[in-house]
Amino acid sequence: MSRLPVCSGIEAVKAFRKMGYELDHQTGSHMILRHPSGRRLTVPNHAELAKGTLRALIREAGLTKEQFIALL
Repeated sequence: MSRLPVCSGIEAVKAFRKMGYELDHQTGSHMILRHPSGRRLTVPNHAELAKGTLRALIREAGLTKEQFIALL
């Protein structure tokens, strides 16, 4: 089982954009992404995302850790 990499909010958004998510808007330090299917992700714009936050975002996007790492 691979470990989650340390990544910033911007790097996570770039990976999710490869999956079809687009930046909808930003409120404060939170970037709101929308998928054409209607799903929504809220990614904090931090220099380093907490492991639990990143894991939850990956799960909400319907990805595995390995798929997310490949998108980075």
